Amino acid sequence: MKDIGLQLYSLRQYSQTKDDFAAVLRRVASIGYKVVEPAGLHDFSPREFRAFIDDLGLDMVSTHSPWAHKPEECQKIIDDLGEMRLDKAVCGYGPDDFKDMDAIRRTADNTNAMLEIFSKAGITLFQHNHAFEFERIDGRLKYEIYAELCPGVKFQIDAYWSNNFGANDPVEMMRLFAPRTILVHLKDGPFKQEAKGQRYVNGILDRKVDLCPVGQGDMDVKALFAEVPECVPAIIVEHDYSVKDMWQTVEESYSYLVGNGLLAGNR
Repeated sequence: MKDIGLQLYSLRQYSQTKDDFAAVLRRVASIGYKVVEPAGLHDFSPREFRAFIDDLGLDMVSTHSPWAHKPEECQKIIDDLGEMRLDKAVCGYGPDDFKDMDAIRRTADNTNAMLEIFSKAGITLFQHNHAFEFERIDGRLKYEIYAELCPGVKFQIDAYWSNNFGANDPVEMMRLFAPRTILVHLKDGPFKQEAKGQRYVNGILDRKVDLCPVGQGDMDVKALFAEVPECVPAIIVEHDYSVKDMWQTVEESYSYLVGNGLLAGNR
């Protein structure tokens, strides 16, 4: 059984200071989550953060801090990952980087340049998606085109966003990208939404989408998990926002996943 993890971006509203963030980490550990994935260290150094979660009995298999953007930034990222005892680096892009074929080619060129640097340092580069990569050009998924241009990059599939507001079956998307998937993000909510317009917020198309605790939306979690490859060490729960209080959402997601024997927790 895979471990249950939490992307700490979910609790960003409670992490304004270093002391706030420390309190958040203690509460996450008390709920029973086994793994955390930070998205901002909130004044912890990379080494301090790793030591702090070690003391709480938490593990970390990946991080969104630091985030790889450009080849010239890679050495600093390699150094920080060493302080965290990690061998994986994350990258990701915005909607303009996937808007057409020319943009996808430029994005792939940037990724391949970073891949070369990270590979020499023994670091695996993986990419995190939102919904826009799962739009289509001439009937083909943009992410599938990109994957062909970047054969060395691995994926952290965000299963919910891969449905692209009802355009795709996330279980099929997981099956399609499973051979190169090393990490998974899990959230839940309805798939088909009423658009608010083509406005992106933090790289996500802003639509009327009521994200909710895992197990309370349209995601077929059991079918999805059947497609997750064996090499994935933990499923990382992430809520960009929620119709419920975020702590309640985090706790109810844990109760559903661990209580139904789908993932392993510490409580």
